[in-house]
Amino acid sequence: MSKPDPGMNALGVLALELAGGDAPRHAALTSAQAGELADRVGRDLAKLVPGVSGLDFVFAGAHFDPAEVLRPGWPIHRRLEELRMRAPGRSEGPRLLAFGAGADGEVPLPFQADASLTGGGLRVVPFLLTGTDVAQATTVAEALEEILLAQGMAQADTALLAQNAFGAQIEHARYFTVNDLAAMMSMQYDNQGLAALWPLIETALMAPQSGQWLDAAPEPLLRYADGEVRMALFDPAGWCAFYNHDTGNCDRLQGIYEQYLMRQRQMAAVLEAHGLPVLFVHCEAGQDPRALLAR
Repeated sequence: MSKPDPGMNALGVLALELAGGDAPRHAALTSAQAGELADRVGRDLAKLVPGVSGLDFVFAGAHFDPAEVLRPGWPIHRRLEELRMRAPGRSEGPRLLAFGAGADGEVPLPFQADASLTGGGLRVVPFLLTGTDVAQATTVAEALEEILLAQGMAQADTALLAQNAFGAQIEHARYFTVNDLAAMMSMQYDNQGLAALWPLIETALMAPQSGQWLDAAPEPLLRYADGEVRMALFDPAGWCAFYNHDTGNCDRLQGIYEQYLMRQRQMAAVLEAHGLPVLFVHCEAGQDPRALLAR
């Protein structure tokens, strides 16, 4: 995978593998808790790559589903960069900036996780490393790409603090770059029978100006382009014709057609979780669905 965003240097997460399937009790940390956890995360990363201590470290004291981080334009990390740019002390050396819930306990909108994506066994806490010395920041980012996947376990006191602060039973806590996280999600989708969908998501993340097709029968027909996914929506006759089923037995194939529609809904839900809008394009028998999707 390519570097996700040169302007933001190192994009990463503290990944919390939950035990027992119980969601954390707290969606976000207080400002004080966020600062304390950020300090320990920064310490852990600096032990792995000493150059980390020479960069601004920006930390979101809130947890998300991995799909919320793996969205085109990296919106959560982009928000961290915006907050960094507005924070005081830019010319006073490396800063540790941590953001949590407000004094009233309200979670700021950019750090409100999608309630429809709770319940997964993995939650991720985003962070950003960047600096004005481009060469130094690039060196650190490249080192993290080399090291974190193999050696990026959080220290025991960091994991314990995250567990207590978020109110979660944490089995493992470790660090990933967003590239590492994407690779892990790719394997997870493969295990879930969704490997065919990953190239569209990866293209949207890493090469959003490019296009990508999913055109592999019996899977649904999809095309990613211009920030959205267009999906062919067939009626039973059109489905039979496109997938070369026996049109004389379409009634007998009704159950298979219903499974196909369920597969479409599953794929649409995954794409939308990654921030990709899905447009269903009606395709009737006799029409060229590939041409309709390419418009």
